[in-house]
Amino acid sequence: MAELKVGSKAPDFTVLTDSGEKLKLSSLKGRKVVLYFYPKADTPGCTKQACGFRDEMPSFAGADAVILGVSPDPVKAVAKFKEKYALPFILLADEDHAVAEKYGVWVEKSMYGKTYMGVARTTFILSPEGKITHIFPKVKVEGHSAEVLAALATA
Repeated sequence: MAELKVGSKAPDFTVLTDSGEKLKLSSLKGRKVVLYFYPKADTPGCTKQACGFRDEMPSFAGADAVILGVSPDPVKAVAKFKEKYALPFILLADEDHAVAEKYGVWVEKSMYGKTYMGVARTTFILSPEGKITHIFPKVKVEGHSAEVLAALATA
């Protein structure tokens, strides 16, 4: 698969949400979408990132943006994560990591000398027409939501 770039059409997908319902990305056409991939629900960095988006929610709503958090966790885990931190946006359960693969963020990682496959923390901003306007690779959690908000102004 070709590497995604700014200007590429965002790959469509259908995946289960935190409520167990199916969501098709193309059903959000006409709205800006913040699609953020995170490695695992309820871990320190992922929690901080999700809460950053939660705390900036009024600003994201003002930018008419839909936030979607994607991880390889099962529906039950993302539902629990959403409830625990009162996250006001949809979390997607990409259990077979098909969405992460389409977006090129399912990668080999290494920790403590062991290599394994996992999600590279990455955020994509999609235009109302479904094109990628911004890509944030190797996201630094601190200040990320503000960075994404600033980019949305030009999306």
